[in-house]
Amino acid sequence: MGTYDSYEPRSSFGLYLFIAVVVAAVVSVGFFVSKLSLGSNDDPGPKPEPVVKGEEPAPVEPEVDGEPDPFDYRTKERVMPADSVMPDTAEEMLAGLGVGFSEVDPEVLLKKIGASLEGGDLRSAAGMIGKNALSESHLKAFRQLSESGKLKLHLVKPVSEIGELEANRRARWAINLDDLMKSRIFFDLERGKTGKWAVDKVNLPSGKGSGAPGKAMLVDSLGITDAFLQSALQQDFDVARSFVDSSKVSDAKIAGLCIIFEEAKYHLRVKKPLRAMFNRELTAGFMAYVEDESGKKAAEFGVNVQRSAPDQPWKITEVNLDSLLADYATRVAGGDVHYTPLIKNPTGGDTLILYFGFDENELTPRTERQLNIVAGLLKLDPSKKLTLSGHTDALGSDAYNNELSAKRAKAVEEYLLGSGVPRSQITALAEGETKPRLPNATETGEDNPTGRRANRRTEIYLDF
Repeated sequence: MGTYDSYEPRSSFGLYLFIAVVVAAVVSVGFFVSKLSLGSNDDPGPKPEPVVKGEEPAPVEPEVDGEPDPFDYRTKERVMPADSVMPDTAEEMLAGLGVGFSEVDPEVLLKKIGASLEGGDLRSAAGMIGKNALSESHLKAFRQLSESGKLKLHLVKPVSEIGELEANRRARWAINLDDLMKSRIFFDLERGKTGKWAVDKVNLPSGKGSGAPGKAMLVDSLGITDAFLQSALQQDFDVARSFVDSSKVSDAKIAGLCIIFEEAKYHLRVKKPLRAMFNRELTAGFMAYVEDESGKKAAEFGVNVQRSAPDQPWKITEVNLDSLLADYATRVAGGDVHYTPLIKNPTGGDTLILYFGFDENELTPRTERQLNIVAGLLKLDPSKKLTLSGHTDALGSDAYNNELSAKRAKAVEEYLLGSGVPRSQITALAEGETKPRLPNATETGEDNPTGRRANRRTEIYLDF
């Protein structure tokens, strides 16, 4: 029997040979794969630049169609150079538009559109407006405004409501550019069955820089009504007068409206300033709502417009100021002076009127403001004339009252002359106590202070 020490050790040659074969095979496969991926060119190419300690190696930018691939390997985003992105043409943009956005609150929709326009994102704004409301000319004009730097929204009041074309269904809004009311983009909105509002029409600024709407706005009833009231609010009598049928709306009524707006500091209310009562092919009626300086509801008044045929312009044919005058009188009343700047003339039409305190013939700051408006009307056209008639109450002798009434007419005349109105445009009369507006005494013969306050006056008859 042999022992463990008596056996001969086995040879390792076969094992070493097997390992060598396996290694050689792996190396060969790797070399073959690398040749397939790199091509048959044996040139290894340029050596990589040495890496400076503390810096990351510059990424190798592959090429696309022979040009560097604009891919930012740090942000993992593809960024095209600014000068290589061509904006859509108006035609291309219009072709790609949908029906537009809709919102429950029209103010929200207009503010979104305005923000996109101001930010230069015309594509986004056009998408919200929709293809049915836009044309190529609209898009070109928007782009021109943007490139000229004129698409800047008013900081305090970027959008405003103009009024209703049809109650709770069609309304007009405006995006206010630059200085408020100097330039506006008008949007007609329509309310769908879902209760949301979408843009139906767009009208660009007129370019006149005076707050005047574009011509398209003046061919409908709401546009004429808004333009008339905006002119009166701005004390622009001549422009306001251009919108009325002068055979039905007197110059005195327009001047009286200007006076009331200025003196009482009225402005059209923010929500639904104009509401359509009816809006037919040849006639329409609107209620205008005004607020005081604090934003509280003040009064409303009616405005009617008509046109003789569908191809004829709309004209203001009636302005009912009764409730507005009542509110105005309540606001400015006080002391021993009557306040109603506009009254009916017994011979027809309307008359402007200034009131005085008992036994006084001096003008007050209030009456001077009113006369500033009248002076402006006269200076617009030298052919315009007016007649001033002074009046008193029944207290005092006839001779004294005649003299006092003359002084009251003279005070108004001198103020107008001092404002630059030629004397040839003014005629002054003294009527004394002969033509009272209200009774100086009650039916029982007692003194009537209210009536006497209304009779201490100078009336202004505009012969325009």
